[in-house]
Formats: sequence, C-alpha cells, structure tokens
Amino acid sequence: MQLTESLRSNPGYRWIVLVVATIAQAAASFVMQGLGVLAGFLQQDLLLNGFQVGLLMAASTAAPILALPIVGDLLDRRSERMIVGTGAAILAVGLILSALGPNFAWLLASLFVVGCGYSTTQPGGSKSVTAWFRGGHLGFAMGIRQAGLPLGGAVAAAVLPIIASMWSWRLALVVGAAVALGGAFGFSALYRTPTATADEVRQNRPPVSPASFLTMLRYPWMRDVTLSGTTLVGAQYAILTYFMLFLRDAQSIQLVDGAWLMFAAQSCGIGGRIILAAWSDRPATPRFRLVVASMLAVAAGMLVLALLPSQVPWPVLILIAAWLGFFGLGWYGPWVAFVADASPPESLGLALGTAMAVNQVAIVAAPPLLGLLHDLTGGYIAVWGCMVVLLAVGVWGTRSVK
Repeated sequence: MQLTESLRSNPGYRWIVLVVATIAQAAASFVMQGLGVLAGFLQQDLLLNGFQVGLLMAASTAAPILALPIVGDLLDRRSERMIVGTGAAILAVGLILSALGPNFAWLLASLFVVGCGYSTTQPGGSKSVTAWFRGGHLGFAMGIRQAGLPLGGAVAAAVLPIIASMWSWRLALVVGAAVALGGAFGFSALYRTPTATADEVRQNRPPVSPASFLTMLRYPWMRDVTLSGTTLVGAQYAILTYFMLFLRDAQSIQLVDGAWLMFAAQSCGIGGRIILAAWSDRPATPRFRLVVASMLAVAAGMLVLALLPSQVPWPVLILIAAWLGFFGLGWYGPWVAFVADASPPESLGLALGTAMAVNQVAIVAAPPLLGLLHDLTGGYIAVWGCMVVLLAVGVWGTRSVK
C-alpha cells in the first residue's frame, strides 16, 4: 500500500505509466503485426490462396468485435493491471496453440483465441494513459503510447522473417508469445491507477447494457470517429497483410527483403503517431483535421501503388513505404486522443471499447475481402484502387467536422 501511494504521489510517475503502457502495446503488437509479416511464410507452407491468407488475419481480429465493448466496460470498473495481464495470458495460450496447429482449420481457431487476448491491450493502455494525462499533453502522450503498435511491428518485421526462414513460422509464434507475456508483466508490475480515478469514477458509472452501446454509438462525434476509423484501419490492414505479397508478386522482391520495406513503413509509423498526435495538442489545430489529412495522404499513397510499374528502384519503394507508414499507421494517435477528449469521463473505457470494436469490423473484413478481390482480378490494382475509393468516401462523410 505504501508503495502504491508513493508511486501515485510522484510527479514523474505518469511518465513511467507512459513507458510501461507503450512497452506493453509494442509487445502485443509484435504478435499482431507479426502475423502480417508471417503471412507469406504461412501461405507457402500451407499452400494458401489470397482469400485464405486474409481469413487467417481476420481470425485473429474477429473476437475483439464482441470483446472490446465488454473489455471497455470492465475497464471502467476494474483494474487495468488485472485486465491487461489476463489478456496477455490468453494471447500467449492462443499463440502456442497456433504454433502446434496441424492444419488451416486449427490455425483459424487458435488465432481467434489470440484475438480474444489482444482485446485488452488497446483500450487498457489507452485508458491508463488518458487517466494520467487528461489534464495536459494528452495528444503527445497518446501518440507515444500508440507508437508502440508500429514499434512492435517494426521489430517483428526485422526479426520474425529471419526466424521463420531459418527455422519455422511456428517458432516465430512461440517467440511472439514470450514477448507478449513479458510486456504485460512489466505493465502489471508497475502500473497504478490515479487516486482520483480509482474509486470515484467507477462508482458513478451506471450498469452497462446493450442500450449503453447504442447510446454511445448515437453521439454525433462517434459517427465521425467510426467512419474515419473504419476506412483508415481497413487501409492499415491492407498494408500490413498485402504490401509484402505485392512486393513479391509485382516487384519480384523476396519476402525477407520485402520485410525491410515493411520495417521502413513501421518505423515511419512510429514517427507518425508521435508527431501527428503531438501536433494535435496545439490549440489552433483540431485533432480531427489531422485524421482527415491522413485519409487523404493514404489514399494518395495507395493510388501510387495501383499505378506503379514493375521493377521500381529501391529508393522509390522506400519513399512509398515511408509515406504509407507515416500516415497509414500514424493516424491512430490523434484519432484516439480525439475519442478521449470527446467521451464522457465516466464512460471513457466504454467509449474507447465501442469505437475500437467498430474499427474491428473493418479489420476483420478488409484482409479476406481484399484477398478475394486479388484472387478474382489476378493482381493488386483492384485492391489498392478499392481502398482509394473507400478512403475518399470517408473524407466525404466527415467533411462537416471542424
């Protein structure tokens, strides 16, 4: 108890919270982003088509559609430490089962378990950072914390293809389980809830019900959040799932080499999440305006991919990867900070969980549908072109937001 009170009273403790929340996010993202990096190896070993590759990615992201609102409500009532730690344990079990999988069906079921565990990481970390930084520097802090996702993805892009090529993708999944558990253990050991938040807010929250979710979805700001979020996250997972396969099939770049371009994208995504979120803290810059700018920038990048000739020089590909990474991954920092600003304080967890659950629909749908589009057309022009159209619809639908 004395340790807890000492930590809470330390003026610099909120920066410790930010560090451990970022590490926990990076560790979990090492797994989830790593699945996209390993897609080519899974495809080769299990003889999968584009639609089946997309289904594997969707399996790991389907569970959070239902789990995220529930997790969000639990975060308004229970300790973030307990919820994030339990989720990491479930995630690790799912990865071990995936590594033992003898066939495609087993892998689908196991990756669904992985998604159940991952459901706690995003809203849990976002709520913990918001609780400590809502009084100031929220955008900057949220951007650093959300940079954990591309940070984990960058490390995964650098490490997992080497493990998969030298040994197997199964061993790569076991390594991912160990990393996820380590990140969650550090968060659970060091995180403490602010004193003002620990009891008062949770006592003021009415019991959650299906009507609570519907009420949350009816907020005008939630419409803009969900429309922008679903289009951008769909584009994000199109990049994570198919960019390396596009490089292999359209540019004749081997998977291990293409992973370094993915590493460049993820690395620029780290900078994007921090820079865009910090920029959104400026009084003269509405946070949502940067989200819309990101939609336009990602659409432009994907249009370039659709029109790209074969045998493009590496410097050009690096620039494209950097652009897509900066905006295609960087948008999430100001987006989450906007949700935190707009939501009622007593329902912050529910608001984050609801918004992320709606995003999850796009995360689940995008990989298999884009994979099917690839299989039907025999290339990636339609894939990137489809995302350009969807992003344009997102910009048009949120045009009234100031």
